[in-house]
Amino acid sequence: MKSILAFGDSLTWGYNASTGMRMAYEDRWPNVLAAGLANKARVIEEGMNGRTTVFDDPTTEENRNGAVGLPIALKSHQPLDLLIIMLGTNDLKHHRAFDSSMGMERLVNLTRKHNWSGSYTCPQIILVSPTSLVPTQNQWFNNLWGHMIEESKLFAGHYARVAEEMGVHFFDAGSVAKANDIDGGHLDVENTRAIGAGLLQLVKKVLEI
Repeated sequence: MKSILAFGDSLTWGYNASTGMRMAYEDRWPNVLAAGLANKARVIEEGMNGRTTVFDDPTTEENRNGAVGLPIALKSHQPLDLLIIMLGTNDLKHHRAFDSSMGMERLVNLTRKHNWSGSYTCPQIILVSPTSLVPTQNQWFNNLWGHMIEESKLFAGHYARVAEEMGVHFFDAGSVAKANDIDGGHLDVENTRAIGAGLLQLVKKVLEI
């Protein structure tokens, strides 16, 4: 059976915009993807609320820097056939979408240079651009990222370029899903499930299953 690592933030963890809680197991996109693969691959959930591509967040107690967490996850879950990375939304608190694309490039390089055990090798990689932010009446979330709505629309273009330059695969989550206006950034169940379903054909092609 193939092994896939889904590395991301709250959109991968399954934060429900409607409830503020975690979605049911079967509704989170990594598990929707796994169900579609029909036991030909397992998908390991590695989502963390607030995770960034490569940037420290000085406002939190836990380390949310993806460049710190990824090598740990790679070591823990090896061997891997595929790594799917969807990050960037939380970068917008302090950075541009272009900065996030450079962060994704670093994560690809960290994966390729990882100290794999024994004969294990670097997996295939899919970079996923997150859904764009949308306007919200929630004042706290509007203060958090409402000023970055237009910037968030640049993720797909920047990530597609990085994927092409680095010879990895690309998927635009915004092509199948849309953020909920309850908080402007997170998803409801329907749109979270849509990401897993949307990735299915690309993953089958990449893994030849």
